[in-house]
Amino acid sequence: MSYKNEFIKFMADCGVLTFGDFTLKSGRKAPYFINTGNYNTGAQLARLGGFYADCIKENGIEAECLFGPAYKGIPLASCAAMALSQKYNMDVGFCFDRKEAKDHGEGGLFVGRQPKKGEKVVIIEDVMTSGKALKEVYPKLKDAADVDITAMVITVDRMEKALDTDLSAVQQAYKDYGIKVYSIVNIGDIISAIEEGVIEGKEYLEKMKEYRRTYGVSE
Repeated sequence: MSYKNEFIKFMADCGVLTFGDFTLKSGRKAPYFINTGNYNTGAQLARLGGFYADCIKENGIEAECLFGPAYKGIPLASCAAMALSQKYNMDVGFCFDRKEAKDHGEGGLFVGRQPKKGEKVVIIEDVMTSGKALKEVYPKLKDAADVDITAMVITVDRMEKALDTDLSAVQQAYKDYGIKVYSIVNIGDIISAIEEGVIEGKEYLEKMKEYRRTYGVSE
């Protein structure tokens, strides 16, 4: 089984990927839902980090530091950095931002490895719906030390049009910032996994495909 199919099964087993009738924040009615808050054990986090590491390695992404936007990105960047070391002998730094700059002690906006000019930084996130997280952290990172943001890595690319454009959040990120967003899997991979029997959910296949036809973007 490919690491992509292993990840899809992992999401389903953890209750992160579920099927049914869901109303999304956008108001759209979707036949599937991804709730990354259901990763809640040390073992799950360790496996999740391994999948991030696989994606980084497979795509040849250059990284000297992994950055996790507060708050969800903090454990994600941490576990991904550990997995890169353990699986691929890649020892990279990691850091995260504070919501507000600290004005006492060591001070500053960043915790962990401090951004350095020209350093190759990869942003680690869970999913990308509107691109809001990137809009917030991009100026923080660039203002701190003009780092080289080589990529952003997420778990799932929904490949879905935003409300006000025909581009997905992933495509918009590249248009606005020149940052390529890599995902461990995308919605096409999930549909294929259902068809191949990797996970259950064949009763939702047609709804999945219809939703994709209605709101999806091309790869």
